[in-house]
Amino acid sequence: MILEIARFDIKAGQEDAFLTAATGAVATVFRDAAGCRSLRLERCIEQPSRFYLLIEWNTLENHTVDFKASGRWATWRALVGDFFDGTPEVRHTQLAARGF
Repeated sequence: MILEIARFDIKAGQEDAFLTAATGAVATVFRDAAGCRSLRLERCIEQPSRFYLLIEWNTLENHTVDFKASGRWATWRALVGDFFDGTPEVRHTQLAARGF
C-alpha cells in the first residue's frame, strides 16, 4: 500500500469554498478510481489555510499512471485548482514501521 500525502495552501478567505469543492470531488473523482483504498482531508490547526489530502493507493502506479490517465486528475484539478495558493506538494510513502 502507498500513501499519497498532498499539502495544499488555500487562498485566504477561500477555505470554505475549497472544502465544498473538495468534498464533492471525493464522491465523483476518487471513490471509484482504480486502486484507491481510502481518502481523508485534514485541516491544519496552526495554519487554517493549509490542508493535507491523504490517499491510500494499492500501488504507486494506481496514482501516477492509472489515476492521471483516466482523466480524473484533470477533473480534480478543475474543481479545486483555482483555490490553491502556490503549487501543491505531493509525496508518496510506504509503511516503514508500525507503532500501536
